[in-house]
Amino acid sequence: MSTTEFAEAQWTRATGAGVDPHEYRRVTEGLTSVADWGPAFVRTGRSYLQRADNAESSVSRGEYLLMAARWFHLATLAPYAEAGRAAAAADDALSRAITVLEPGARRVSGEGFTGWLRGPADAPGTVVVVPGLDSAKEEFLDLVSALLARGLAVFAMDGPGQGVLAATTVLRPDYEQIVGRVIDALGVARIGLVGLSLGGYFAARTAALESRVAAVATVSGPFRLDWDELPPPVRDIMSRRTGGADAARAFAGHVDLAALAPRITAPLLVVDGEQDVIPGVTNGGPLARLAAHGTYLSVPHGDHLLGNARADWLPHLTDHICHVLTGASA
Repeated sequence: MSTTEFAEAQWTRATGAGVDPHEYRRVTEGLTSVADWGPAFVRTGRSYLQRADNAESSVSRGEYLLMAARWFHLATLAPYAEAGRAAAAADDALSRAITVLEPGARRVSGEGFTGWLRGPADAPGTVVVVPGLDSAKEEFLDLVSALLARGLAVFAMDGPGQGVLAATTVLRPDYEQIVGRVIDALGVARIGLVGLSLGGYFAARTAALESRVAAVATVSGPFRLDWDELPPPVRDIMSRRTGGADAARAFAGHVDLAALAPRITAPLLVVDGEQDVIPGVTNGGPLARLAAHGTYLSVPHGDHLLGNARADWLPHLTDHICHVLTGASA
């Protein structure tokens, strides 16, 4: 894949994560190889750290740091020898930003997870945001903001093989074990769960097996994976995140919600983009049909993660989670 093709493939994902589209174009148009992607995005992240250091207010400092976190995370989307350092830089920038902007926020870590709990201590509900195959907590800051705006508390996390933990851990299919530890650590009786991309599988699986999940939503989550049909770039990413091709094949074999979907009793919203067509991936329509209280929202022009169609699903998803957790419309 050429640099231009790779940049175009990541376009709505990057802009959906909140980076300026014009800056994205400027950064990517100067690349001569996909190998240049990581270094260029890290340099852009560092430029935002410099702006943060020179900021004239704490709000500006925090906003620059949030943008740095986005760019550092996006640096990890292409093969990059320093991806671990970029993920650590994203985590550090996010931590500094939240410390500046939300002094009441709390870092919560445990076996197999880490993240930030944000929002009011007396929030009527708590939502856990689960990333996917190569995403991380820094990618979904706007989703978190939309949930916070509805008065909810939000824990945006990295789990095994994700974000800052990718350098030391590998993906595991039994993600419900991790979410169970998260709920214990947060000290809440029940949660809402939002999973994005492969995180949609993790969220649905957890909703089927963890009784404390009271509301759930998935975005571009797979119902089933077929390893032999997956495109080579997807297989390569999965191999890196699971510890090798054999482990990746075994992991993909676990991603099948046919038996678990009927066990989901919490109200479930499944969001798909009809332009999200990846060989070897069955989208979420069967999940919505098999769940006891499933609703399917398919956006005709939406692509993977629907960064090109945010207005068509983001308010609906956040209102769904808020309504179920609080019993009132947002």
